[in-house]
Amino acid sequence: MTQRRSMIFFDIDGTLLDRRKCLPPSAKEAVLALKQAGHEVAFATGRSPFMMEELRKELGIDSFVGFNGQYVMLKDAVIYRNPIPTERLRELTECARSAGHPLVYLDHEGMKSSVPRHAYIEAGIGSLQYEHPDHDPDYYIGRDIYQTMLFCAEEDEAGYVGRLSGLDFIRWHPFSMDVLPSGGSKAQGIERLIGRLGFARENVYAFGDHFNDVEMLRYVGHGIAMGNAPASVKQAARYITRDVGQDGIAYGLELVGLL
Repeated sequence: MTQRRSMIFFDIDGTLLDRRKCLPPSAKEAVLALKQAGHEVAFATGRSPFMMEELRKELGIDSFVGFNGQYVMLKDAVIYRNPIPTERLRELTECARSAGHPLVYLDHEGMKSSVPRHAYIEAGIGSLQYEHPDHDPDYYIGRDIYQTMLFCAEEDEAGYVGRLSGLDFIRWHPFSMDVLPSGGSKAQGIERLIGRLGFARENVYAFGDHFNDVEMLRYVGHGIAMGNAPASVKQAARYITRDVGQDGIAYGLELVGLL
């Protein structure tokens, strides 16, 4: 029986890449097998395009949902952009400066820090295996910023969440939250990508492991949470696979019948 052609989205950190930011051999083999079988494969990640170039080349993936849905590329052509309005960024910048919390602004080409150096930035960005960004407090002015990282402890969230209009906050690290335009999500980006390719939601699969994956896992026909995901993320998924470090991608694809 011929397998129905499907589209599969993969989050990157904690899903395709393990805790050491390495791609397990079983995950690479599984992704390449999907492509060989004729399925469409894409990333759905909070990362900026410049942060996934090596992985894109290694896996031969030319479509992705980046910045948690705010920047969508299909076959190396950008089909959707949703930058944060400059006025919202200005308000966030002023609020963060008053509270003593640093920011990192990201566009599709790079990232800059609002402060010269900060331990929270070193810890957060370092967990992605990137160096502390260069200092440019005006980087958000006159360019499209699709996502901002706000560096603060969890007890400081109340100063931002629900108080700044037009922005959503999603924690991804003990010291950092992603800041997006209100309503922005991976699900939003996936909707635009599958619409262009003509895939029905029941033929779309997604793997994820963290809070920014919840909308995506609920939206697609087949949401698969990694074994290392928090309980609330697992509750949003239709299936639960193994830990990323225990061949979770390969096992999950077998679980749903794609391999």
